[in-house]
Amino acid sequence: MKMLIDQYNRAHDYLRISLTDNCNLRCFYCMPEEDYAFMPNQRLMQKDEIVQLATLFVQNGVKKIRLTGGEPLVRKDAAAIIEELGKLGVNLTMTTNATRIHLFINELKEAGINSLNISLDSLQKEKFQLLTRRDQFNQVRNNIDLLLSHGFKLKINVVVVKGMNEHEILDFIAWTKDTPIQIRFIEFMPFDGNKWNSDKLVTFHEMLEIIGKEYTIAPARNEPNDTSKQFSIANHAGSFAVISTMSAPFCNTCNRIRLTADGKIKNCLFSSEETDLLTALRSGENILPLIEDSIFKKHKELGGQFSNDFEKINAELLHNRSMIAIGG
Repeated sequence: MKMLIDQYNRAHDYLRISLTDNCNLRCFYCMPEEDYAFMPNQRLMQKDEIVQLATLFVQNGVKKIRLTGGEPLVRKDAAAIIEELGKLGVNLTMTTNATRIHLFINELKEAGINSLNISLDSLQKEKFQLLTRRDQFNQVRNNIDLLLSHGFKLKINVVVVKGMNEHEILDFIAWTKDTPIQIRFIEFMPFDGNKWNSDKLVTFHEMLEIIGKEYTIAPARNEPNDTSKQFSIANHAGSFAVISTMSAPFCNTCNRIRLTADGKIKNCLFSSEETDLLTALRSGENILPLIEDSIFKKHKELGGQFSNDFEKINAELLHNRSMIAIGG
């Protein structure tokens, strides 16, 4: 089996494909401004181009594909793309805000998708509206219940920002008492336009301290390439995990490749370098060497842009896209 290997001998078998930079929510840490200029359609990968690129990655060792955005389900041909990618025989999954999931239950099942990551940063309706600038809280909660009733495995992604929602950490943990979900608390990360600074960071250890005051927590088994550190609480139907990108990064086992909605390969979430696969594809070039070169040149950690000494990071000096333009 062919594999995509970088200079540190890390094998890359997990591809994240952004279907669009468009979204029907306006979360501040992801989208810089309300009046964001989305990519014109001709700059986006078209359905057949997505399938062609995904097929090439699968032929070179990719075993898992995650669809991201923006919000992937706002794309008009999302169902057709999901159907085609479901034929590739890999583990297909998606990250979504769940606002439109009720329209796609059957398509997800038919494509073999049985697990989803759902972004939800508050369990309070008013705060959800403040954070997302949209009144969609009830729709999201109803769709989470709908997915659970259909047997989907769910991970709830919670970006924790000091002064915004850290006091809800225990509310999210309480949700796992009787609900078989995993809450994934994510350290706030710097991207273009999201006004990051270290004062807003709630670290992995601070989260554990908050939870540990109320619950007895135990480490759970992690898979070899997990980005999250997983934990369990006795007599809870669900569990929780922490993605500690800033205070305790996990770059040494990274197996992820990102493909932006405009067909650029990013070998790291924080990489300043991108390789344009879409233009080369449309020109009839052999793009496998471009992919192999991009992966091989991957930095040892954090895109080569900063270290885990997060208090010294000047976010304004980082060269990257906004989160919505990368694709999570």
